Amino acid sequence: MRNADPETQRRILNRLKRARGQLDAVINAVEDGGSCRNVVTQLSAVSTALDRAGFAIVSSAMQFCLTEPGEAAEVEDGLTIEELEKLFLTLS
Repeated sequence: MRNADPETQRRILNRLKRARGQLDAVINAVEDGGSCRNVVTQLSAVSTALDRAGFAIVSSAMQFCLTEPGEAAEVEDGLTIEELEKLFLTLS
């Protein structure tokens, strides 16, 4: 994510940190014998937060990492359209 602007990086990091906090809540609920409803609800929140972070990363890649065909090998974080499409499809 080197090429992303600072605001984009901040938003992505906030989403990931929120997901980490929600995952900690899931772990604590399981360790403490929490209700199934609470565990599943928290797990759903983690999943949603990670999905949103993933889509934000792909969106950022579309703005900052996309390269012309043949340039990807020359740019460290450069992605071709095909590579970006594969990354996007892994999230769906």
